[in-house]
Amino acid sequence: MTETGERLHAEIAKLREAGLNEEEALLIAGKRLKLSHSARGGGAEKPDGEAYAAVGLAVAAGMAVKLPMLFGIDFGGSLGDQSFYLRNISLLILPLLASFFAWKREAEAHLWRKLFILFGAAALLMNLLSFPKSGSAEVLAALHLPIALWFVVGIAYTKGDLRNHTGRMSFIRFSGEWFIYLALIALGGGVFIASTMFIFQSIGIDAKPLVQMWILPCGVAGAVVIAGWLADSRQGVAGSLAPILTRLFTPLFTLLLLGYLAAMGASGQGILADREALIGFDLLLALIVGLSLYAISSRDPVAPPGWFDRLQIMLIASALVIDILALKALSLRISEFGISPNKAAALGENLLLLIHLSGSAMFGGRFLFGRGSFAALERWQTTYLPAYLIWAIIVTALFPLIFRY
Repeated sequence: MTETGERLHAEIAKLREAGLNEEEALLIAGKRLKLSHSARGGGAEKPDGEAYAAVGLAVAAGMAVKLPMLFGIDFGGSLGDQSFYLRNISLLILPLLASFFAWKREAEAHLWRKLFILFGAAALLMNLLSFPKSGSAEVLAALHLPIALWFVVGIAYTKGDLRNHTGRMSFIRFSGEWFIYLALIALGGGVFIASTMFIFQSIGIDAKPLVQMWILPCGVAGAVVIAGWLADSRQGVAGSLAPILTRLFTPLFTLLLLGYLAAMGASGQGILADREALIGFDLLLALIVGLSLYAISSRDPVAPPGWFDRLQIMLIASALVIDILALKALSLRISEFGISPNKAAALGENLLLLIHLSGSAMFGGRFLFGRGSFAALERWQTTYLPAYLIWAIIVTALFPLIFRY
């Protein structure tokens, strides 16, 4: 038996003695070993072949974004060209990220076929579906398609084990770290683009077309793959930076929401019912849900409740109140102006967030007061995740048929 196997069995035995059942002991022991492994920097260095594969697929992603030019479809061209990219941009990038994970996990042929079928079905749907010329069904489909495709990436990341609780929690942790790496790469890319425009401007050359047509789209496509490789390999400082940022921004967002609710109560002013405000609140609530998910996924499952857990409940509770107020404002807007694709999508997303936040508050509160286990809170998070996938599919595939005007 390997050293890792011996440690796993010893940890399971210790947890079983503490009163946990076999499934809970296996889950927590595996997570402890993973966290311990991450804290040591991810173990041995990855082979060079992995880096070459990641860079090669990143270059391929950049080329894929420009490949439609061979067929007369130009990035930033006519309205028809922009519509094509709006529908297909995620389909040009995410299959390459999924391919990296399938290759790295040495996926069997049936998993490769599943990935091909799912990405192929999405491509056919987006390009054969007739979107109404007026309205926002096409934009909504383009915004929700990456959410659905991210679950397909999750299938490759977990080697087909996304239906398993442990696999989902691992993918949640990866998604949080991927976002951190992508943000760091974006900051560096912004400095690079500004430097490019500055130095060429000094000799009278306008580099803006080069940046807009090549550097920006190809760089974003490649960054998606590179961020995935770095997050999975946990190289450098960002692997340990993500939990630190979570602990930094959780109190800041808690203060923000509590301050907003206090100001709302003092002023007597409710949430504005205009579209921009409702979209902004949806994005804010989604960010808070993501922050909470990552905090839960990176926590020691058997540690007793602490101050950060109480802060998490305060954040979730304040977000829940804001979600209810946003739903009230949205309902008034629908009753006054009628339903539309945008309002229907916002209504569905607010309801999804309401259920998710309510469950998180309930299970988190039970854990804080000793009436439930942290494992139950974890399981609620992973069990609820497919609801977002279902809603993304509904908006992408059915909204264009429902809202024909």
